[in-house]
Amino acid sequence: MTTEAILDIKQWGNNLGVRLPAAIAREAHLQLNQRVRISVEGDHVVITPINEAPLTLEQRLANFDPERHGGEAMATHQSIGAERW
Repeated sequence: MTTEAILDIKQWGNNLGVRLPAAIAREAHLQLNQRVRISVEGDHVVITPINEAPLTLEQRLANFDPERHGGEAMATHQSIGAERW
């Protein structure tokens, strides 16, 4: 038995989107917030689940690049809220 659905492509901001029915997501073993890779093979759009384990804190810190991430998130000398220096 094939799980199948006919869907309409809708505008989503500047992009196009399709909502996957629960039965399709279940059959494909897709879960909320799961990362997927979307590719085009010939005239088919292919959605492939990415099953990566979340990074540990040590792995995230090892990937941190001060040049790229630039230090302070809000570098300012001006009070913005009710904080006191």
